[in-house]
Amino acid sequence: MAKDRSQREDYTAPLRRLLLGALLLCLLGIFLVWRIDSPRVERFRAQVTDKVVPSMEWAMVPVTATVNLFRDFQSYQRLSEQNRELRSELRQMRAWKEAALQLEQENARLLDLNNVRLDPQLTYVTGVVMADSGSPFRQSVLLNVGARDGIVDGWAAMDGIGLVGRISGVGQNTARVILLTDAASSIPATIQPSGQTTLIAGDNTAAPVLDFLENRELVRPGDRVITSGDGGVFPAGLLIGQIAQDPSGRLRVRLSADYERLEFLRVIRHLGHEQIETPGDIVTTTPVENGEAQVVEDEEAADG
Repeated sequence: MAKDRSQREDYTAPLRRLLLGALLLCLLGIFLVWRIDSPRVERFRAQVTDKVVPSMEWAMVPVTATVNLFRDFQSYQRLSEQNRELRSELRQMRAWKEAALQLEQENARLLDLNNVRLDPQLTYVTGVVMADSGSPFRQSVLLNVGARDGIVDGWAAMDGIGLVGRISGVGQNTARVILLTDAASSIPATIQPSGQTTLIAGDNTAAPVLDFLENRELVRPGDRVITSGDGGVFPAGLLIGQIAQDPSGRLRVRLSADYERLEFLRVIRHLGHEQIETPGDIVTTTPVENGEAQVVEDEEAADG
């Protein structure tokens, strides 16, 4: 057994040296062939290159795929960053758009307030709507003007087009406006062109009803409704709305004021009526000769 092993070792050592020598000779030949400057050798090198290099494409496939994958990843990363930037700019643009719309609406409302034509004898105070009642049984809004601005109970409040309601409750810095749609609101009005007088009564709907109409045959849908000034509650001639008819046939008023966007209200200073502090002085009882009591009007109080 020891003899066989020594014989195998004797064969393998020379074989290794032989193969190594052959490899060195091949490498030396390739080197010499590659370095010789001769037309024939150059054609030979070209033929060898044409045969060997195309067959190496399979080895370049993984490298090419890896490079392409890396490039795609970089491109995706850039696209993701650009997408985030665009989304951020889009959110900013939406915020600016909303601010622009709010400013546009506010500007339109202010322009409406400035374009309203009122009696030159009437002055006004413009207030901002701070809040509404938020109740289906009571419809009112709160203004940021009050007693410090000279606001008095009963004064009319308008938006840029038509009558909205009347002042009902004044604080030092705020005032509450009862809307025409409130169930507690009743406004004397005149219908044009017929001249019929009526009472606009709120019923907590968007269109108040017409009560105590003199002659309904003279009233048509689309007729203009304005304040009559009766009772000295409101100045005459303030626009309320137009006549409309509901499905049941009852006449209502389609209000000109935009109740969906009450942002600014104009409180009309109506100083034409006298403020009554002692109602008992208006009507008094005086004795007559037959001992009966007769109710007469106190002219002196009325003149005062």
